[in-house]
Amino acid sequence: MGEFELLARMRERLPAAGHRLLLGSGDDAAIAAPQGATATSVDTLVDGVHFRREWSSLPQIGRKALATALSDLAAMGAEPGEAYVALGAPPDIDEEGCLELVEGMIELATATGTALAGGDLTRAPTLTLAVTVVGHAADPEQLVTRGGARPGDVLALTGEIGGAAAGLLLLEEGRGRARAPENEHASLIARQLEPEPRLEAGRALAAAGATAMIDVSDGVGGDARHLAERSAVAVRIEAASLPLAIGTAEVAAAAGRDPLQLAVSGGEDYELLVALPPERLHGAVAAVAETEATLTLIGEVLAGEGVEIRRPGGELLKARGFDQLD
Repeated sequence: MGEFELLARMRERLPAAGHRLLLGSGDDAAIAAPQGATATSVDTLVDGVHFRREWSSLPQIGRKALATALSDLAAMGAEPGEAYVALGAPPDIDEEGCLELVEGMIELATATGTALAGGDLTRAPTLTLAVTVVGHAADPEQLVTRGGARPGDVLALTGEIGGAAAGLLLLEEGRGRARAPENEHASLIARQLEPEPRLEAGRALAAAGATAMIDVSDGVGGDARHLAERSAVAVRIEAASLPLAIGTAEVAAAAGRDPLQLAVSGGEDYELLVALPPERLHGAVAAVAETEATLTLIGEVLAGEGVEIRRPGGELLKARGFDQLD
């Protein structure tokens, strides 16, 4: 099968396009007719850096590539619109393997209302997926950036953290190969292999008055620093208030790691770290609960600079997050 025949088979599987997409995959470019404001983000996943094929099925890899990109839209409070995928496939992935990758994307695209509008396909030395996503809002003011946090705001976190890092430890140690539901570590491994973008929670937080927001892709410590720097503020987090995913402490201890350190420095939880005026917190908790997620108060925004994560006894926890270039 040639490139064009394979692309045609991929297009046959795509769900119906959204109302903004006038022309999708199959031409030289897609045509969309957005109204209001758009938010655009690009995310790239590379075998051996962001996933390992010996741990992940091809549908899981495709799904994760789209999920990590959509998480950026969640952090803006945007409604997902279109996605464009560039796939670099190594020689040992045949046509059926490429279709499996796309099937993983289609599953999440269908669930989130995202239109897979086009992309590119090429051979590559290693499996690489670059995903561009476009989100929408009726007005630019409805979108939330990292740069609006103000002294006096509270800091809150959706869901739980540490699960993806604990799942990675299990996979690295070979204890996570059995991914059946009855596996006691299955939920931690799923956080690593099958992340869920908090799209509905992001829109709920934007509507509830969030002043700044970021998705936790590089660890709470690192991403809190990004938010603090962009907002020109200081951030203080109480480590005891951080909601750890069930099983994280056990896995960390077995690996000789500090559970809190693992949770704040480990990446890929894809939860949302949000700054809110204190009078908006109660409403935000209720709004996020309607999306079947939780929102936990973890700290505050102060005048100054930097990030402080304090243990109950007053000791400071190192706040460094994951760095792609380390």
